[in-house]
Amino acid sequence: MCMLFKTCKTHGYMGKTVLMEAFMKEKVLLGMSGGVDSSVSAILLQEQGYEVVGATMRLWEGKEEICGSSSNVNDAKIVCKKLGIEHHVLDLKEEFKTCVINDFINAYKNAKTPNPCIECNKHLKFGYFYKKAQELGCKYIATGHYAKTEYSEKYNQVVLKKSNSSKKDQSYVLYNIPRNMIENVLFPLADFENKEQIRHIAEEHGLTVASKPDSQEICFIPDNNYGKFLEENLEYKPKAGNIVDENGRVLGKHRGLIYYTIGQRKGLGISSPTPLYVIKLDKIKNEVVVGKEEKIYSKELFADSINFTVFDKLEKELKVKAKVRYLANEANATIYPCDENTLRVEFEEPQRAITPGQSVVFYDDDILIGGGKIIR
Repeated sequence: MCMLFKTCKTHGYMGKTVLMEAFMKEKVLLGMSGGVDSSVSAILLQEQGYEVVGATMRLWEGKEEICGSSSNVNDAKIVCKKLGIEHHVLDLKEEFKTCVINDFINAYKNAKTPNPCIECNKHLKFGYFYKKAQELGCKYIATGHYAKTEYSEKYNQVVLKKSNSSKKDQSYVLYNIPRNMIENVLFPLADFENKEQIRHIAEEHGLTVASKPDSQEICFIPDNNYGKFLEENLEYKPKAGNIVDENGRVLGKHRGLIYYTIGQRKGLGISSPTPLYVIKLDKIKNEVVVGKEEKIYSKELFADSINFTVFDKLEKELKVKAKVRYLANEANATIYPCDENTLRVEFEEPQRAITPGQSVVFYDDDILIGGGKIIR
């Protein structure tokens, strides 16, 4: 079989070297939100020699133009037509409601603070979407996330790594990608340092989405008023209760546990000679427990729902860099296996506001090796 290597060098960056069979192109299903990142991803994949198929997931129907709304679907269709790309609309509203929205609501009902983007990536973008790619005969799936996949000599496999742009790196929210899927995932934006480069490419190709604003906050709560959203979707009205100190002394009243999170200082409605922070949400007593700032720091956490991306399971203790939330700095830590799906994380230095419901994610230098959901 005649083979050729094609290296694409455009827009001031070096693309991946793509091995292709002569007169044949590997098919890739690209998630297209109607935004500039995924639109430019289509251009880059075409330039690298892939046969690109676009797909937009319709996830949520609301008053705003979000999550696969008609406006965003139309923007994606326009881009695909201009680039000569086949386009599909995937109706995943029920799956999104079950896997993401219900999880979001249940987390708050249980005094936890969820990250819906992580659940969406796990179940929708790298779950149902990947199944659709297989149905369409696509070898790869691709998204506009700022991350990269690359072969690692150390782990003797394709691994998930941070993007070149430390400020825009999104590897944290991708830790749930199944290990056996990583070699079939492409991130065309991995080598870009800033959004201006992306918009410039879109302008060069005459894409109408070149100046489209970035999406913000939680996609199904466009006004970011999650309290209102929960009020409208809970089967009960949030119950008021006491705000207490560590000794149980009542300092004030809260409106309902759903309105509070670990580390919160503002909006407590209590007076104190020293600043007080939320250090615990007690679901059983329906109390918000507050304390001094040092009380929101901890050197230990436990996590479950574990997924590792470079090995199947943790056999023994392992030193890593760990992040306890998307915007947190990495910190030196050691992880210890507890049972099949639970581990303990011990940090060298205390970490601020470790929050149940959020995720802890582990790195070996710039390689993402796994993560899990914080339970305490």
